[in-house]
Amino acid sequence: MTDLDKAAYDVLPDGVLVADASGTVVVLNPAAERLLSTPADTAIGRDFREVLPLVDEQGRDWWACTDPYEGLATRTRQPERRLQVSGGPAEHRDLLVTAAYVRDGSRLTHLVIALRDTRTRERIERSRADLVSTVAHELRSPLTSVKGFTATLLAKWDRFNDEQKKLMLTTVNADADRVTRLLSELLDVSRIDAGRLEMRKQVVDLEKVVNKCVAGRVASGEPADRFVVSVAGELPEMWLDPDKIEQVVGNLVENALRHGDGTVTVQVRPADGGAEVTVGDEGEGIPEETASRVFTRFWRGGNRRGGTGLGLYIVKGLVEAHGGTIEVGRSPSGGAQFRFLLPAGKPPFEV
Repeated sequence: MTDLDKAAYDVLPDGVLVADASGTVVVLNPAAERLLSTPADTAIGRDFREVLPLVDEQGRDWWACTDPYEGLATRTRQPERRLQVSGGPAEHRDLLVTAAYVRDGSRLTHLVIALRDTRTRERIERSRADLVSTVAHELRSPLTSVKGFTATLLAKWDRFNDEQKKLMLTTVNADADRVTRLLSELLDVSRIDAGRLEMRKQVVDLEKVVNKCVAGRVASGEPADRFVVSVAGELPEMWLDPDKIEQVVGNLVENALRHGDGTVTVQVRPADGGAEVTVGDEGEGIPEETASRVFTRFWRGGNRRGGTGLGLYIVKGLVEAHGGTIEVGRSPSGGAQFRFLLPAGKPPFEV
């Protein structure tokens, strides 16, 4: 095996152990070193069964069961199995193990074993379970309301006056909007996770975007004097996706209103060849120990004032899709302050 082959294994995120035709370990990449708590220098040259002793759920020696070197000559791989290390520094550790058999005719020339930590898989499964639970919880309330009011109107239409009918239909409409927003958030999360966000960039006036978001909140009933908008300096020409930037600013303003108190201050200024936008409030702020979790899925803070907990995760994904960065800290008044930087960018045909 060449140095180039070994270097290719070194950059893989999964652990890899390679044994030669005699079962002697010739490669143990850095990820496998971490999983097995075994340095490559002490593993190379030893029998693969000594370096990676595995047992199945019944406690049986996995290598005795599969017999890679003396087993079926037509076998080319072992599907992923959850196994346990039965000895060495990593004893009792659970791993997801996949094996591939490299053959020259019927002769096995290399055994390639891929290792993954089960904790990563468990985190993914928990995340999916949390997503299903959150969606079910958030959908139940508006759908129950829609079903209740529509069933009542259909059964007892003549018993209600026009004002009562209008009130119930207004509630149904608001709950339908809530379901639509939830589904839009789920689609955004899916696209962010899959790296499939479509960017339709054009010249965007950030000041107008901010003012539009604030005007929308005022129109929905927030006092106008609760907002302060300031623009300092001349901004460069900003090529951005207007809908996604409006979504970013809107989510941050909504977050300040929902989780903060007092005046919401939005500032826009040129910075680092692009633009910087900050959104701050006068609430209690975000404790330093939880700041690192703010942009993760389902974060709602300590007060849990509604929402799915996906808004800031989506905000981070949209900002980063523009090549920008976002961070959270304390505003001058002591509340939470979100600050994101956006590069000026170029027209799509010049990128």
